[in-house]
Amino acid sequence: MITPEGLDISKADILHPAKTPGNAQCVLLAEDDPALRRYLEVVLQRAGYAVVSAADGLEAMKLLLSTRVDVVVTDAVMPNLDGYELCRFMRSSKHLSELPIILLSALDPRNAVSESEQVDVFLSKPVSPEVLLARIVEVSQR
Repeated sequence: MITPEGLDISKADILHPAKTPGNAQCVLLAEDDPALRRYLEVVLQRAGYAVVSAADGLEAMKLLLSTRVDVVVTDAVMPNLDGYELCRFMRSSKHLSELPIILLSALDPRNAVSESEQVDVFLSKPVSPEVLLARIVEVSQR
């Protein structure tokens, strides 16, 4: 499948080791843009991840409290509860504080330095599938 950026997302398969459905890592994807959320879901699923999605930070918070998740990929700016607030909630929670967080933002990371300290990886939008998948592998191995 060719992405809007002209990238072949089948390359994503080589960035993540093959997993069987029973032991796939679960990624929580919180993104308020429905088209981008669906696109990233496909990228992650094709790379072998199980994906649970949320349209905003509040929905993501509820999923975190009810679902086993290995990595969180969240947009910074969302309705109801933004990505920064979601990160603060996670870092202050005994059970969620160690989960890796990847924050996606259209903002320049230099303008969000204090906020980005809450996350493991800060990626500027638009993010390529290869970069996102490489960072997920990186934070999962820590």
